[in-house]
Amino acid sequence: MTTVFIISAPSGSGKSTLVTAIKQLVDNLEFSVSYTTRQPRGSEEPGRDYYYTSRDVFERMIARGDFLEWADVFGNYYGTAKKFLDDAEGRGFDLLLDIDVQGATQLQEKLPNAVSIFILPPSRAELEKRLRRRSSAEKMTDEAVIRRRLETATREIEKYTEYGYILVNDQLSDSIDALRAIILAERLRAAGRAADGNEDKNTLLLAESRRLENVKDGLGPILDSFRRVSVEE
Repeated sequence: MTTVFIISAPSGSGKSTLVTAIKQLVDNLEFSVSYTTRQPRGSEEPGRDYYYTSRDVFERMIARGDFLEWADVFGNYYGTAKKFLDDAEGRGFDLLLDIDVQGATQLQEKLPNAVSIFILPPSRAELEKRLRRRSSAEKMTDEAVIRRRLETATREIEKYTEYGYILVNDQLSDSIDALRAIILAERLRAAGRAADGNEDKNTLLLAESRRLENVKDGLGPILDSFRRVSVEE
């Protein structure tokens, strides 16, 4: 049976880097490439980062019911096509979805057994640094765009309690290890398998340490760094 993994994060949290790494490390895992009506940025490539399409085509897909979820973000549509889940199920693979909080809410209603993972930056200051670095690389240094992404991040982060697992992406290698552990641990549970050997036990322990109920008490400083600036502004 196919397990669906939902990954969400504010823009600039390192989600794409994590997803790229995990696709190389975990077998039998399909990745759903979203559709969007926005233009490519920087080094993005059609079919690898997104399927780029027009508003007319996207709206026809909505009308046909082609999407598992879709959302209007900053005036552009983003959506996950149902065909990716159908293809994964046909191949006996699990499915990894990289979607924002709007889409995650829709999917959690449609797929209540989906595994949800929220990626947090270590602080607002670090997120702003990453956004500025990425914007510079994409030659998009519009200050208004950066501020808008930070404001959106503040709103999105308040939704962290709706996710089953939380990853604070401070050290990339640690985050990759934790994300891999979550996927493998959920596979063990889906298969009804007990831990077999130290490797499985360590995987389950690492995944369990990232469950919402086990990390939420330590998230105060991160959340406060966003709330404090929001109040000041």
